[in-house]
Amino acid sequence: MRRRIIVATANSGKLREIVDLFADVPCQLLSMRECWNPLPSIEENGSTFFENACIKANWVFRRSAEWALADDSGLMVDALDGGPGVKSARFAGEQGNGEANNIKLLKALENVACRLRTARFVCSAVLRIDENTLLHADGYCEGLIIDKPRGSGGFGYDPLFVPEGFNRTFAELTSEEKHSISHRGKALKALKEQLYDYLAR
Repeated sequence: MRRRIIVATANSGKLREIVDLFADVPCQLLSMRECWNPLPSIEENGSTFFENACIKANWVFRRSAEWALADDSGLMVDALDGGPGVKSARFAGEQGNGEANNIKLLKALENVACRLRTARFVCSAVLRIDENTLLHADGYCEGLIIDKPRGSGGFGYDPLFVPEGFNRTFAELTSEEKHSISHRGKALKALKEQLYDYLAR
């Protein structure tokens, strides 16, 4: 029987990306919706992406006794002094309202020249295996924020973010292209390598 891993997210777009990226791992990934009804709300009150990822993974692990995979990620815009940062998902107030967050971001940058709209997506991913074992990896993707949304793929700030080396937004890339360069793709690939090393012991 394959080892079960509960993915500590209620974000369906993020869950799809994680399941895709872990498709070759000999484990069964479960969503929180498959384990709890109603879906619990986990307060993410950490000051860093790593702290928030740990909060989610630890919550799931301690209530399920299953391995728990979590990530926390966000957008850091240089012209906003690194904001919205850890508050990316609730930048406009309501948790996970991507459209409202994008509108607020564009408003905040409306007087900022395109060349100064440098930004990066950051992801901290963790896998809680037991009370004493935590795997951890970070990933980054540099790019620019454009002045209006483009593309129908992805989620969150993807329609506004053009990664370095591309002239298309995350929302215009194929899943394969995005996974190969994205902050989450990089973090989860590094985390997978650690997991394979752990399973090989």
